[in-house]
Amino acid sequence: MTDVVDSDELLRRMHRARACAVEQERTWRAREEELRPTDPEGSREAAVRTMAYEAVLRVLDEVLTPGRRAR
Repeated sequence: MTDVVDSDELLRRMHRARACAVEQERTWRAREEELRPTDPEGSREAAVRTMAYEAVLRVLDEVLTPGRRAR
């Protein structure tokens, strides 16, 4: 991991990471809904994972577009 990357490549990587986090958040949110009626424990686990990806998205949004998610 000693590759040197320029700022444009770093920005592209962060955008790809954000896109991946969006997809994962959607997946886990859908899984939570799917499991809710039959598997409460699995649904809770999916909810925790959803919250984790929400946190990742908040951080990446603040890095990529500061102030976009104003409190």
